[in-house]
Formats: sequence, structure tokens, C-alpha cells
Amino acid sequence: MRVGSFVLAARFPGQGDGEALHRAVRSAEVAEEAGLDTVWLAEHHFVPYGTCPSAVTLAALLLGRTRRLRVGTAVSVLPTVHPVALGEQAALLHITSGGRFSLGLGRGGPWVDLEVFGAGLEAYEKGFPESLDLLVRWLREPSVGADGERYRFREVPVVPRPSEALDEAEGPEVVVACTSPASVRLAAERGLPMLLGMHIGDEEKAEMVALWRQHARACGRPAREVHRAAHVSAGVCQIADRRADAAETLMKAMPGWLRQGLEAHVTVDGRRRRMRDPLAYAELLCGLHPVGPPRLCADRLAATSERTGISRFALLVEGSGDLAATEENVRRLGAEVLPRLG
Repeated sequence: MRVGSFVLAARFPGQGDGEALHRAVRSAEVAEEAGLDTVWLAEHHFVPYGTCPSAVTLAALLLGRTRRLRVGTAVSVLPTVHPVALGEQAALLHITSGGRFSLGLGRGGPWVDLEVFGAGLEAYEKGFPESLDLLVRWLREPSVGADGERYRFREVPVVPRPSEALDEAEGPEVVVACTSPASVRLAAERGLPMLLGMHIGDEEKAEMVALWRQHARACGRPAREVHRAAHVSAGVCQIADRRADAAETLMKAMPGWLRQGLEAHVTVDGRRRRMRDPLAYAELLCGLHPVGPPRLCADRLAATSERTGISRFALLVEGSGDLAATEENVRRLGAEVLPRLG
């Protein structure tokens, strides 16, 4: 089982962007010290829900500051960037970090980002498969050309080539954020592992893993690949000696962050959207995930792994909104939870 942290660089009420980003960087540094496997970095634009606008840029910084830790994006929003540009960045990080970079990709939402970056709503609604395929080709082939609906260009050499890294990894791992049967099928057909969100529980995640395996087998993916697919489960983790204290810490801080963060999202086409109730959502997250004493947290992670078949976790550890509390939470996760997981 591989346990990592999920870093949103969330700006809690009363905080500035610098405070949020400093906490994000420090939590990653402490994650390496504490023995965690990976730090997964979220990406958001124009909202305080997360203040990191470029997960791949922050990943570069953290790869330079660490020596063992794997760093991944969760996720880089593909419709707002050219897939070749992102592919070049991913290849660069893969080679220079000794294979410690994972590229998580997602479709994002119908937000104003699509207008600002000139991508348009079609990039979100229809263009993700084409962009995904082009990016994966860039990471796997020596030269690439394109003749699709969105991207058309002559064949050019891939420089730097990920396969020419000075280690055994052929290229950076690619993970796809999945929130629907369509996205599960898309990932399965390409043999790419899934990142499953913290808003759903074990039963739904188990169903999505089963659906992924069904589609992967149906399109002829190798049995070994299907069996060894390393999906990632996102969640929340808050450790305290008593469960009530851990939950109280989150319930004091998270609803305010969720309220201002979710309310700030603006749709590109004016469509109405239903926002989650911040208090109810925070309560849901406390109920679904490892929140409480170390033994309870370890048991919850083990149970999720058994029920879903997922062995990798990306856990939000900054739910208190406080730097010192976040650092303590990460250290306790490493010292008191990981040993119980073997």
C-alpha cells in the first residue's frame, strides 16, 4: 500500500495566497521526511478553493527540493493547455527527477478558464479524448504528428524523449481523473489507471474499478496490465487521539473554505449549477475517510483497499487550514499510521 498526500494549496477564510502556497510547499517537504510515498498537487484557476494554477510548475519546485518523494499532478487540466506543451514539461520532469514524476490528467469543468485561455467549451465537452491521445503519444513515441479535429501539425521529433532517461522507467506515469462511466471507459481503453475523487465512498469506487476492468478486458488490454493497474483513491485524513477531536478540527475549518471556494466557480456559458452544501459536504468527508485516532485511520485505509482493490491513496492533510497543525498531521500519518499498514 502506498500512501501520499493530496495538496490543494487551499486558501481558508482570512488567509492570503502566499500563506496557502507556503503551507502547500511545507506539507510536501514534511511528507518526504515522514516517509509518505507521493505528493499529489491540485490545479485551479481564479478561485480560492485551490491557489495553485499550475500543478506541473509546483511539481518541478518540489522535485527539486526532495530526493525520494514521488510528485504527481492531481490533476493538470488538459483542455486549458496544449497537450504537446504539457507533454514536453512532463518529459522534462521525468528525466531530470530520475523518474519521480506522475502526470495526472483531468477534464476540469465548464468554467470561465475555457474562455480566458481561449480553449472554448468544445475543448471541455468533446476534445478531451483527442488531447489525451496526443499527449500519451508524445510520451511514448520518438516523433509525433497530428491530423485531428483540434490539433493538426506536421510530424516533429520528441525532444527530450522520456525513454532516454537515465533510469529504467520508459516515461512518466499517466493517471486519469474519472468521475463518470464515460471517463472510466476512456481510461480503461487506453490502459491508464484512474484517480477517483474524495467525494465518493468505497462502494462507488469499487464499482468504478470493476467497470474499468470490464472495459479494459473487452478492448483486449493484457491481463497483467488489468490486474496491476495502480488506481489512486483521494480522501481526507485528520489524525487526533480521539475521533471527535479530529472531526471537530475539520468541521471548524473546512465549511468556510468550501463555501468561499465553491461559490467562486463561474461557468463559461452561464449555465446554472448546483453547489454542495459546505457543512453537509464536510460532514460527508469526515464520515467517508480516515478521520480519528491512528489505528482507526489505518483500519479505514485497509478496509478501503480491501473493498476497492485500490492500493494507492492521496489524502488531503491540510483540512485544518493551519500550517503547524498540517505539519503535525503529516508527521503522525507517517509515524503512527503507515507502520500499522505494513
